[in-house]
Amino acid sequence: MTVRTMALGAFLYPTGHHAAAWRHPQAQADAGINFEHYVGLAQTAERAGFDLLFLADSAAARGKDWVALSRFATHYVAQFEPLTLISALAAVTRRIGLVATASTTYNDPYSLARKLASIDHISHGRVGWNLVTSGNEEEAFNFGVTAYPPHAERYRRAHEFAQVLKGLWDSWDDDAFPRDKASGLFLDVDKMHVLGHRGEHFSVRGPLNIPRPPQGWPVLVQAGSSEAGKELAAETAEVVFTAQRALADAQAFYADVKGRMARYGRQPSALKIMPGIFPVVAATEAEAKAKFEALQELIHPAVALAILEHRLGVPLAHLPQDGPLPEIAEVESTRSRQALLLDVARRERLSIRQLALRVAGARGHWQVVGSGEQVADAMQVLFENGGADGFNVMSPYLPGGLDDFVEHVLPVLRERGLLRGEYQGTTLREHLGLQRPPSPHLRAAAGHPIPERTA
Repeated sequence: MTVRTMALGAFLYPTGHHAAAWRHPQAQADAGINFEHYVGLAQTAERAGFDLLFLADSAAARGKDWVALSRFATHYVAQFEPLTLISALAAVTRRIGLVATASTTYNDPYSLARKLASIDHISHGRVGWNLVTSGNEEEAFNFGVTAYPPHAERYRRAHEFAQVLKGLWDSWDDDAFPRDKASGLFLDVDKMHVLGHRGEHFSVRGPLNIPRPPQGWPVLVQAGSSEAGKELAAETAEVVFTAQRALADAQAFYADVKGRMARYGRQPSALKIMPGIFPVVAATEAEAKAKFEALQELIHPAVALAILEHRLGVPLAHLPQDGPLPEIAEVESTRSRQALLLDVARRERLSIRQLALRVAGARGHWQVVGSGEQVADAMQVLFENGGADGFNVMSPYLPGGLDDFVEHVLPVLRERGLLRGEYQGTTLREHLGLQRPPSPHLRAAAGHPIPERTA
């Protein structure tokens, strides 16, 4: 019998996930454009046996408060474009998966399919694509879009975008390129498939001008928690990153998303749900708490407020900071995260200032402060009680926070049999226990119809 073990990702914000991480004495302040810094992190995570690295992204310098932004290092102002970065990291790693974010709202399907397929070949099958629809108007302004696309429209486009990419990756059978020097046959045109897609948002002929990726398709990752996001994940995603702060919430999300999969003909095991965890860990609980308090003291008040305003999608600076949040209407671009934070504020009766500091620390994700055993305990509870298939580790500062997790938490998880040891495969799909998708054209040849790809 196969023993179920946790999937594990390392979420690499440049200096770390805490809002004041760049000010930490041991942080690499220029991390966002320091390739050697990323090489060190990637190789540390690979030696530790992480399944994947995860890189978030935004195609804009996010935030309207430039005074706050001048003190905040992680809002996409000075950091590498992630596809470029994972392509470079593929050359200095051998086993760890590489997941990059790219928006379906501001990219073209053909060019993105080609880039991701190229990097999957370069890395010998270690790439994942984090599909996002983009959640801020600053990005729209950089692409000639005068009106921010509504939530429903962005998700319709995302659905069609994902279908087009899968169709393009299936442009060639796996054995379509014999490259037979003796016969002079480079490719077998009978094993080429022209997509011919015409839909609401895209018209794409194909075929893709690169062979089918080693994994069939790069692993499909999503992070949306809205109704539309959960539905898209149930239909297409293979990994979901989510922000759940309590066991009951994690269980509800897990059951909800996996419960939707049957109507798309999918098994629950085909999707790995990996909540984010913000672990501040040390040899003892007291040391961990001291580490966290030291980080909290580095947060500039303007930064904390700006982050909260961004998460909620409303201005708050004009209100009494020690008072409660006012009634806030639902904001289209931040719907799921807004609901999460409002629930926390009301349940714990937090003032605006208290909530701002809370959000600035773990930025809305599940925060665990303690010893290696305590952090492992918390992860085990979610993993064994229907709340998670694994975790996306959001180190508070880098590289030290990742080193702490590797030193104090991983040995405990492995001792308990919750985490595998050595890599058992070579591709990201193999690490995560996900099947390689067969070519639908081979299924058609065997008498099974190809699923419709037009919108």
